Amino acid sequence: MGIKYWEYEDAPLKDKLKNVSVREVAKIFFDNETEAYRFAALLLEVKTKKQMKLKDVPQHIPIATAKRYLDYAVELGLLKHEDSTYMLTDRFSKPLRNIATYIKEWMQAEKQEDLSVEFANARVEKQQKRGGKLPSVKEEAKKDQGQQGIA
Repeated sequence: MGIKYWEYEDAPLKDKLKNVSVREVAKIFFDNETEAYRFAALLLEVKTKKQMKLKDVPQHIPIATAKRYLDYAVELGLLKHEDSTYMLTDRFSKPLRNIATYIKEWMQAEKQEDLSVEFANARVEKQQKRGGKLPSVKEEAKKDQGQQGIA
């Protein structure tokens, strides 16, 4: 997600609200221009028709791609999907305020946290190298010397 927080602070937001655009909505979620365009086209289509089924997707967007983007919009809370129909909804603003409240409360809390308990199943050791550039002869020699000095 490309959320640039300074664009949504009070002063910049007031300027943005004067000229709202689906482009800005799509650019929040996608940095890639093509992905943002497809997402915006589908959101705009749902907005203009009030509801949309997959068979009504614009011809220039493949149905499988449209389904993926529309389901993502449902997951985000921008759309709802009932009876194989996509419609605009507002499940987005209240949870986002709650996330901001939760984060602010966490920042102000003085409690000590143990990440090894919080993330008990996380892998914390360094991963072994999987492919990539093979070490040169000089690097191997340095590695061997370092191990001999330790032993």
